[in-house]
Amino acid sequence: MHAVTETDIKAYPLRSRGKVRDIYELSPESLLIVTTDRISAYDVIMPDPIPQKGVILNQITLFWMDMFKDMIPNHLLATRTAEFPAGLAPWADMLEGRAVVAKKAKPLPIECIVRGCITGSGLKDYQATGQVCGRALPAGLKESDWLPEPLFTPSTKADLGAHDENITLEKAKDMIGKALCDKVEAVSLAMYAKARDYARERGIIIADTKFEFGLLGEELILIDEVLTPDSSRFWPAEGYAPGKSQPSFDKQYLRDWLTSVGFDKKPPAPHLPQEIVVKTREKYLAAYEVLTGKKLF
Repeated sequence: MHAVTETDIKAYPLRSRGKVRDIYELSPESLLIVTTDRISAYDVIMPDPIPQKGVILNQITLFWMDMFKDMIPNHLLATRTAEFPAGLAPWADMLEGRAVVAKKAKPLPIECIVRGCITGSGLKDYQATGQVCGRALPAGLKESDWLPEPLFTPSTKADLGAHDENITLEKAKDMIGKALCDKVEAVSLAMYAKARDYARERGIIIADTKFEFGLLGEELILIDEVLTPDSSRFWPAEGYAPGKSQPSFDKQYLRDWLTSVGFDKKPPAPHLPQEIVVKTREKYLAAYEVLTGKKLF
């Protein structure tokens, strides 16, 4: 099974190569965003890809962006290669399903995290301080418990290879302004609530997720990936039991394996056994199929 680990589209300048996405400048107003099969954990890119992961992630994002299109505009201009600029034709087979042409927006300097359950870095904060990103929570919460209400907990955007840092709401307001911060908080919580309820009906708990936004002039738009297994924690509702970590449809499976082999969260990462590659792909594909009700391959 072929994997796309890195692209080399010579017709257009490469603007950035992130942990997962390669971004090319098509025009002063538009970008080509290619979701590769690279996978990262703890902000470190793994040496082995997950075949077709990029297609799965891109299609999940398109599914959610369509669901939210009446709540907030998004950056999409074209999603099929037949609609792409003619200059991309030599790479059409590689790009189909994993790439979009998008409006060039100015990304906000914060990541917009919504937590519905207490887990991950939020759990560590809570155990140490009784708070998450400066927000006080009731005593006695257990790992994986539902929070009394979803929390908007922004973080910084770290450079490649560095770690994002949780920040307070006040810090986020200082960075982007109170009015804009209030707006992204409201729309983040609204999208999370809609997705949480939709997924729960299909047997998936969305424990937390990360949204990203950009400005197109004065207009706020939704950009990047949306509610994917890379940017969210998806748990099976069946068997959900607070007080411990949960099985997942996301890359927590990979994180758990890395922990088991003593990975210190610094590059270079160890090579992934074939079993881990196959199982990770199966989990991502299962998330797509359960959420959309469709087969992808």
